[in-house]
Amino acid sequence: MAELTDVIVQTIAAILGQAGVVAHDSLTTAEQTQIAQAIVPGAQPACLVYPSTQAELAEVVACAAKNRWRMLPAGHLSKLSWGGLSQGVELIVSTQRLDRLIDHAVGDLTITVEAGISFATLQSHLAKVGQFLPLDPAYADQATIGGIVATADTGAWRQRYGGVRDLLIGITFVRADGNIAKAGGRVVKNVAGYDLMKLLTGSYGTLGIIAETTFRVYPFPEASQTIVLTGHAESIAQATQTLLSSALTPTAIDLLSHQTIATLQPGTELPETGLPERQIGLVVRFQSIPKSVAEQGQRLLELAQSLHLASHSYEGQSEAALWHQYQQLINGTPTSPEITCKIGVRATAAVATLVEIDRLVGGMSIIHAGSGLGFLRYSGSDSQPELDAKTALQLRSYCHTQGGFLSLLQAPHPLKQHVDVWGYTGNALGLLQKLKHQFDPENLLSPHRFVNGI
Repeated sequence: MAELTDVIVQTIAAILGQAGVVAHDSLTTAEQTQIAQAIVPGAQPACLVYPSTQAELAEVVACAAKNRWRMLPAGHLSKLSWGGLSQGVELIVSTQRLDRLIDHAVGDLTITVEAGISFATLQSHLAKVGQFLPLDPAYADQATIGGIVATADTGAWRQRYGGVRDLLIGITFVRADGNIAKAGGRVVKNVAGYDLMKLLTGSYGTLGIIAETTFRVYPFPEASQTIVLTGHAESIAQATQTLLSSALTPTAIDLLSHQTIATLQPGTELPETGLPERQIGLVVRFQSIPKSVAEQGQRLLELAQSLHLASHSYEGQSEAALWHQYQQLINGTPTSPEITCKIGVRATAAVATLVEIDRLVGGMSIIHAGSGLGFLRYSGSDSQPELDAKTALQLRSYCHTQGGFLSLLQAPHPLKQHVDVWGYTGNALGLLQKLKHQFDPENLLSPHRFVNGI
């Protein structure tokens, strides 16, 4: 193994130079921990490599393919542990140094960047001209654009702007054989390669390594207001249904579990029902011209009053602080043995699902009311994987009964070894396997990280 490690390091160093290769033993403790959380216990990749150009990335992948070295694509490593435990990985290939801003067509509302640029850097650049990319990913300060696309990590703005695939209009990626491929373009109405972009979005690095992306972006709204409603689950469900069927146009509608809303708004006096798990929250954001925001906010407050819901309104700095706290609450870096799940249910079952989650595990959970997608974070146990597995399967079973799913994103190794991380029961497995074989016949990219060991 040591000999193979030396061979890999020397071979890749001949391509990238010594500065582009870091042997595993020379990584920081934090980097070693992040990598260890993403692979099977006891395994150790030879090195972490940093190509600086798309050409270098392609050459590294071609070299690995020639030698049949398995690769795990990464950015800043923040989401490397999401999904299944990869097996037999020799190389961690980071796009962190592919961080150029290639083109920003301000008037056309499009931007093209390399995959390693951080989300925070991209947003900072767009903010200078009054624009933004309407995504709200986990670990926003660290996340790279490539990682966000690979994990389809969207957030609360999905209600108004759609998911990652709805914003992505062009992509360049390196295939498993080292060839560079492109799809889409830099024009919003260009649909060439549309299906290919859909395939890569949420593929967790199993079909190719994303090198460059083009997104449609949006101008900053003139005004913004967030209203938080709290109260009985039945009343919150009625408010949500009324809101979704109304002419109001919120940019975000999130349902929050009892523990989540209590942590987000400490000291909030929730209605006394004798059933604390049935007291939940609804976060609604309006963003438009000032008059529209004011009128829509007032209509929601009137609805809340008619349903006897408590309400709190946030604007300006208080609103910015609320959303910062909210993002940290849901997407803050988890600590072991904390378990992070992505969940999905029918939108009409969202409130009932939050109540059931509160009953089973508590924790922090949110569901985007318009889509039924959400996240759950709760405490696990390093010493009782069987109990954690039982709880996870209970949660998954309930989500299935509500027409949805539960996937383990981040969890201790024992749990991921006891429970199928994805739990996919649909009829597309054959198609997924054919796609994997078509794109990566040697199974060199993110081996066993995706559904059914793909």
